Amino acid sequence: MSENTQSPRKPRVAVVFGGRSSEHAISVVTAGAVLRAIDRTKYDVLPIGITTDGRWALTADAPERMAIAERSLPNVSDLTESEQGGVVLSVDPANREVVYTEPGSVPKALGEVDVVFPMLHGPYGEDGTLQGLLELSGVPYVGAGVLASAVGQDKEYMKRVFTSFGLPVGPYEVIRPREWEQNPAAARKKIVEFAAEHGWPLFVKPARGGSSMGITKVDDLSGLDEAIEEARRHDPKILVESLLRGREIECGVLEFEDGPRASVPAEIPPVTDHDFYDFEAKYIDSASGIVPAPIGDEATAEVQRLAVAAYEAVSCEGLVRADFFLTEDGGFVINEINTMPGFTPISMYPRMWQESGVSYPELVDRLIQAALTRSTGLR
Repeated sequence: MSENTQSPRKPRVAVVFGGRSSEHAISVVTAGAVLRAIDRTKYDVLPIGITTDGRWALTADAPERMAIAERSLPNVSDLTESEQGGVVLSVDPANREVVYTEPGSVPKALGEVDVVFPMLHGPYGEDGTLQGLLELSGVPYVGAGVLASAVGQDKEYMKRVFTSFGLPVGPYEVIRPREWEQNPAAARKKIVEFAAEHGWPLFVKPARGGSSMGITKVDDLSGLDEAIEEARRHDPKILVESLLRGREIECGVLEFEDGPRASVPAEIPPVTDHDFYDFEAKYIDSASGIVPAPIGDEATAEVQRLAVAAYEAVSCEGLVRADFFLTEDGGFVINEINTMPGFTPISMYPRMWQESGVSYPELVDRLIQAALTRSTGLR
């Protein structure tokens, strides 16, 4: 009698990307890079795109169509198999099967998913909402959990957590939706008083945004209202920060078997064609960072320590990119963390780990493997 020698199936990775936030296109670009890097001999891959109106769609496995081309940004709608079909993930932890439905057709089972690689940026994906759905579904996923994702998305509470752990943050002020909507004069006065204490220029930004979208550098009172409205296009809650003079330093954190480790840091040099390191500088004009950052061994060790401390303070998992200012007095101030940093070909996170000895494919593999070893729920 012959024995059954059928090999076990490969783990199935659902790469989820796109989404309803203003960072939709960058999510598509990031997912394209990850799809190119996943080892297809080791994993089965199911690309799932979320359209800007929130529909989960079955998409083409076509990374070449997911890049920025001639300053044109990609969109999930250009990749979908159908304009009406939808993908449904069960919220029953005993059933990880993904089902595809289309009007007038019998639902089609697409098989079980073993792990989700959520490549969404911003609200409705990076902020704990998708992570909560996956927890309910009992499906492991790459990256931070519900709490860490939510704190990592909301810059106000991120800074409050950092402060409680003794990490150095810069001066900031928060304008909540009700403040601006009910009494804009009082909100404006609050910002002017902040500027009187800390000086102009100020940076006005969405409190729960990313990819430098919606941020305006304001040199005086005349540009304040316009900057507030621009930030509020992305988030009704805004953050106002003072200018920190210093060098922009970034550091990656990655989960290893023995715990989180920090990469070599990178420096973002001043950009000559932009007021600051904004969206176009990052993704369109390809501003290049310096890896490793030329800051010396002592400063390198300190920023690596602070990056891991920030990761631990927010209870992150998998990965984080921590962004700092190295001030003129030689100290570091943490600006923010990204719980799902960009993985585009020019993104700093994979570049820092490449320089630290972890190749792009190995980086992706480590993140998937770490997720597969974690359970959902309390841990």
